[in-house]
Amino acid sequence: MDKNIEEFLQAHNNFLPVRYSYSNIKKITKNLKHKLGEGGYGSVYKGTLRSGNEVAIKILKQSKADGQDFISEVATIGRIHHVNVVQLIGFCFEGSKQALVYDFMSNGSLDKHIFTNEGDKFLDYRKIYEIALGVARGIEYLHRGCDMQILHFDIKPHNILLDQHFTPKVSDFGLARLYPTNHSIVSLTAARGTLGYMAPELFYKDIGGVSHKADVYSFGMLLMEMAGRRKNIKANAECSSQIYFPLWVYDQISEQEIIEMEEVVEEERNVMKKMIIVALWCIQLNPNHRPPMSKVLEMLEGHICKLQMPPKPLIYPQDESINNDKAKMELETSSTSSSAQIVSASFPFGDSDDV
Repeated sequence: MDKNIEEFLQAHNNFLPVRYSYSNIKKITKNLKHKLGEGGYGSVYKGTLRSGNEVAIKILKQSKADGQDFISEVATIGRIHHVNVVQLIGFCFEGSKQALVYDFMSNGSLDKHIFTNEGDKFLDYRKIYEIALGVARGIEYLHRGCDMQILHFDIKPHNILLDQHFTPKVSDFGLARLYPTNHSIVSLTAARGTLGYMAPELFYKDIGGVSHKADVYSFGMLLMEMAGRRKNIKANAECSSQIYFPLWVYDQISEQEIIEMEEVVEEERNVMKKMIIVALWCIQLNPNHRPPMSKVLEMLEGHICKLQMPPKPLIYPQDESINNDKAKMELETSSTSSSAQIVSASFPFGDSDDV
């Protein structure tokens, strides 16, 4: 593994950021003093560079995949410079000592702001909408703005970081993959992502090939959670029909009912409704029926009167018999059976609109 990574680092030295020694990392973090958080990948610590700039340093656990997650992160973020993608400042690789150095994001991750009732963390609808636009721009740049097509495969609220001005940054590229820009369908040996945000084609191979539309699906699930300020799956919802939010909210909008939110003004209602309609397009079961990110941006930035309702989203293919509880993602609710009732609508987002 060490040989793989070292060969990669030497071969791509031209575009890589600063390489730090592990002793540098310990100095920057004052001997790993201030821990910001941890996950399956390892732990994150706050640090300060000699310039005075604050950084977040991710110390990685020993990789089990030939260092592929480390390589993915360095290879993808190392070549990206976009206001809505987290900036990789440097990295450390000394055998088992692996670290990634990023700009510090003082407002943490998006999930801490959309799933909270704490007043100091509560974002108003304008800020939520601006963050949604920023995330969409970041993903669209990954898909079409670089010399390579970058598929993220793990878009979710936890992986959207917010700087001091609440500018969103797409982060955590450990599952990302680089492909030539002319590749519309890509091959994967295993499903990648987080349950609840993973595109169905990663489970059901006969729906369609895996492409940039997998990120579109994940963005749709993220957008739905931002608009509703709640997780899409809520086991303790008041009504069983509300357990899976996308289906419930689809019915609310279709029937022209007011979306169940606290006293909302007309402008706020329209913004949230627009976000939900766009999200419903993004989470269509068939990848060809989802818009590319360029179209998603256009829809989000446009007027709500120009949006047509998509068909009701299917949770999984009707003719599949599913025995795997995980694949169901806890979505068998009383409303699931009605998810097969497709309303008539055209699909304007076929392959001709793709990359």
